[in-house]
Amino acid sequence: MLVKEIMTENPACCSADTGLQEVAKMMVDHDCGCVPVVNEVSNTPVGIVTDRDICCRAVAEGKNPLDLTARDVMTKNVVTVSPDTTVEECCNLMEDNQIRRVAVVDGSGACCGIVAQADIAVNASGQKTAEVVQEVSKATA
Repeated sequence: MLVKEIMTENPACCSADTGLQEVAKMMVDHDCGCVPVVNEVSNTPVGIVTDRDICCRAVAEGKNPLDLTARDVMTKNVVTVSPDTTVEECCNLMEDNQIRRVAVVDGSGACCGIVAQADIAVNASGQKTAEVVQEVSKATA
């Protein structure tokens, strides 16, 4: 099975300068827990903002989310795959990097999709899903 068969296509994306409140609203409007942060010209991923990033890097630190942008809380090291990557390879990347979502980029590097643990849970075998969840959830040393 290939990533293009299970990915969410054309995810809601924002720029690094997008206000955090707008990013959170995008998550609500699109019923998602993360928004890729892309270069405004090339649409290539430069970061990713999750609901957890907003909570842990803004609210928990006493910062006012209304004064922040995606740049302030985004994870900068974006792990990407192509639509033709196998789901197994994608799962291995998620496990190795202990991440719950992977951005999907086309041949030019532009963001064209996203794969989340939920996509794997719905489409992969129970054993593989359990393995990914277990590995991603391990505490880091």
